[in-house]
Amino acid sequence: MTPSSRARSVLLALAALLALAGCGEEKPAEKPHTEESRKAPQTQAKIPIGKGFDFYVLSLSWSPSWCAENDASGKTQQCRRGNDYGFIMHGLWPQNERGYPEFCRTRESDRVPDSLGRTVLDIIPSMGLIGHQWRKHGSCSGLSQRDYFSVVRAARERIHIPKSLEPQRDDISAAPDAMEQALIASNPGLDRKGIAVTCAGGQLEEIRICMTPDLGFRPCPEIDRAACRAKTIQQPSIR
Repeated sequence: MTPSSRARSVLLALAALLALAGCGEEKPAEKPHTEESRKAPQTQAKIPIGKGFDFYVLSLSWSPSWCAENDASGKTQQCRRGNDYGFIMHGLWPQNERGYPEFCRTRESDRVPDSLGRTVLDIIPSMGLIGHQWRKHGSCSGLSQRDYFSVVRAARERIHIPKSLEPQRDDISAAPDAMEQALIASNPGLDRKGIAVTCAGGQLEEIRICMTPDLGFRPCPEIDRAACRAKTIQQPSIR
């Protein structure tokens, strides 16, 4: 064997050894693309989208004001001493650019089952109010009862209540404009044209916030025009 032949043999042997070494390396196992893994990113944040209306009005009622006017003795769960409710969910109302639908015909039952109602009792502390909200407003959402109340929950969780509007042990006096501004500062994307603080008898009554069917903030001139015009109102304390 000539020197050049021996050199070629050595090179071929080295190449074969390197190829074998490469075959022995373990590659990281790829995760299988299951049906669940493909669907998860798209469905994780999905909410049911209603139809037959233009937008929602989310209404948050100041519980101490309502109780002082309607149940001072504390017979209902909402007004019972020790429950300390601040803002409760009055409702999520399908709304048109002008006016709103109500008591719509639907294939769903008028009655909300207890098992479903209990899932939102922490934010709407009355089965009577839950049933009324479904019949008057939810029936016009184009959604099933279950889907409507899941949107109600999602809408409430979308709103952050600033510390200045949380329940206090003493009555507070504030300008409705200042209350709106505190909410706007705590909820990015919300602006003055999409919110209204309402009042009755010089007291805070409700906060109403306008939302798109997928729960984005949006302007609503008709709701904004109904805002409280008083310079200062009282926010009653919890009792």
